[in-house]
This record gives sequence, structure tokens and C-alpha cells, in this order.
Amino acid sequence: MILGYYIHSINPFAIKFSERCFIKGIRWYGIFYLLTFGFMSFALNFYSKKNKSLLSGDQNTSFLCYAIIGVIGGGRIGYMLLYCPGIFIHNPLEIFAIWHGGMSSHGGFVGIIIAMVIFCKKNNMPLLSLADICSTIAPFGFLLGRIANFINGELYGKITNVKWAVIFPQSSYVPSHLSVIPARHPSQLYEACLEGLLLFVYMQIRFWTKEKIAPGKLSGEFLILYSIFRISMEFFREPDAQLILGMSRGQFYSSFLLLFGIILLLRTHRQKQ
Repeated sequence: MILGYYIHSINPFAIKFSERCFIKGIRWYGIFYLLTFGFMSFALNFYSKKNKSLLSGDQNTSFLCYAIIGVIGGGRIGYMLLYCPGIFIHNPLEIFAIWHGGMSSHGGFVGIIIAMVIFCKKNNMPLLSLADICSTIAPFGFLLGRIANFINGELYGKITNVKWAVIFPQSSYVPSHLSVIPARHPSQLYEACLEGLLLFVYMQIRFWTKEKIAPGKLSGEFLILYSIFRISMEFFREPDAQLILGMSRGQFYSSFLLLFGIILLLRTHRQKQ
């Protein structure tokens, strides 16, 4: 503790291997990814048993495979294109070096959308109905993902003196007027609470309501709320890349999701009329 602040010292490895091994170990980040997909499998099958899904048991397994490829592939490609385009141009093979870290939630969005489009065309299913189902599960992944970011000590917040601030030794930047590493907002936990827990509870309540909801409405609400939460929390987060039009990358990319969510809600409203 320094001046009453917690010093981040969590080991990002759940299991550390020998230095002779090619892989350093098993990270909490990877475990949380497995837990996310495990929960998705459970939720999809539970929805089917309760007649709240258009997917059957076999289709749940098939779609899960599509989703895993979409999320991981889209997340990695999105990170390289949206945050590290220079590295990607000079060394395209870096996109496969997932052990170096780097995943983009917005890239994951695009990846899962592509996966849903391909799956729905192949199985002759309505895209928006499947998207609504996924929108009730996705926040659980955000919850675990942001907790994993905190464990890794990455994507930390801006300098602050609030009582619950955290000192991240990884943040080597020390302002000239300070002599020690400053405390920062634990913005990862802020996002875990809003984009993850709160959004998950809201989407579950909406999903299980007796009200008949038009296809696409849940997806629209999900995109709007996620975007609002993400844009708001970015004000507490240290930008991890160059700003775009005065906005952080997270705010800029989330504005497109917000627009898309509004379009979906307007579409469902017009259909209802």
C-alpha cells in the first residue's frame, strides 16, 4: 500500500510452466474465455429447453463453433486493424501471434455478426432472432473479459486520487510533477460492472418478460446500452491509442454501434406501426 492505495500485484498466470516450455503458462484471460464459451453453451441449451430459442440441441453446438471462431478471429483481426495497423502492414503474420496479446471487443462484434450471418443463411434462420439471443449472453463475456483486463493490469484508468484508486506498476508513465507512479481509476472494474453485470441483468430481465418483443428490439437495446456505457467509461480510462476526432478509439468505434442500435429500434417500431 502506498498512501493507502492498493498496488496491483495479481499474477496474470493461473498456472506457470517451466521456462523450457514454448508456452509460458495458462493465463486467467484464457480461462475466462473458456468460461465465457462454456456459459454460452449452457445458456443456449437452457433457452432451447425452455422454448425460448429457435435453435435445437444440435444447432446449439454448431452455432457455438461459429461463435467461437467469429469472436476470437474478429477480436484479433479487429485489434490489429483498429489499434495496430502499422504493425499489421509491416508484419501481417503478427495477426496469428495471439500469445502476444491483443483483442478488440469491437472486432469481436464484427466477427460474431459475420458468424451469425453465415450460420443463418446456411440454416435458413432469421438473423435478428438469433442476434437477440446472443445479445442476452454477450454481457457475461464482457464481465469476465474486463475482470481479466484488471488481473492483467492492462487498460487501466486515468490518474486520480479517489480512495479506491489503484497503482498499476505496469503504467510506467510518471508525470513530471510527481516522483512516484500515480494511482489510477480501476476503469476495468467500472466497465465490468456496467457493460458486464448491469447490462447482463437488464438483458436477462427483458428476455424473460412475458411481453412479445419484435425481432431486433433486444439487439437494438443491447447495442445502445453497451455503447452508452462504453463511451461513458472511456472518460475514466487512459487512451491506449491515438485519439480520433478528439475521441478515444473506444468512444469512436462505439458511436457506430450506438447508431446501428438506434436504427434497429426504429426498424422494429415501424414494423409495429
